[in-house]
Amino acid sequence: MEITEVRIKLMDDPNDRLQGFCSITFDGCFVIRDLKIIQGAKGAFVAMPSRKLTDRCGDCGAKNHLRAAYCNECGGELEPDRAVKDGDGRAKLYADIAHPINSRCRDMIQTRVLDAFENEKILAKKPGYVCTYDDYGEDRIATVKRRPGSTATESASSDSSPSGRTIRIDGPDGQQRRIDIPGGETASRPHHLDTPDRAREAAGDADESFGVGV
Repeated sequence: MEITEVRIKLMDDPNDRLQGFCSITFDGCFVIRDLKIIQGAKGAFVAMPSRKLTDRCGDCGAKNHLRAAYCNECGGELEPDRAVKDGDGRAKLYADIAHPINSRCRDMIQTRVLDAFENEKILAKKPGYVCTYDDYGEDRIATVKRRPGSTATESASSDSSPSGRTIRIDGPDGQQRRIDIPGGETASRPHHLDTPDRAREAAGDADESFGVGV
């Protein structure tokens, strides 16, 4: 089994613990997406794609994330600190959904991904750089349905980004809210604008026990 392709998406903030996302292709026929490159205390490491762990409300049976203080369904207050702890006393809030089961495979993946990550940082500094990571439209701007009485006007003000535009939304109360919208397609931007909330959570909870499994 060989890794035949690695695609990297760099984050905007080089000081953020979450440095990037990547996808890897095995033998040109099987892809795993959403691996995370995280800066740890001992250097960068690769975290496998994961999902949030949940439990069920004792009253209504609805699923809730282990950090939830109240049930999303019935609103009942949930017991805090419900997550299972690992050997170091840290709450286990995420579980890998794909991971290597031996050190040889783990080292192969981590070496290839980190090499590609360093190379991507060099490429990103060159003119005309295009990110090849497929976000499936996650950075597309959705059309917002306006409330009656509100308007949206475009402004080419001086605080707009050079390659984008600023939308000014005038509410019925007369107050204005500005939204900066980047220009160009996702594939033509050197870095993606915002780190998704789920990624920031995962980066905050991830440790360096890469590939330990569920």
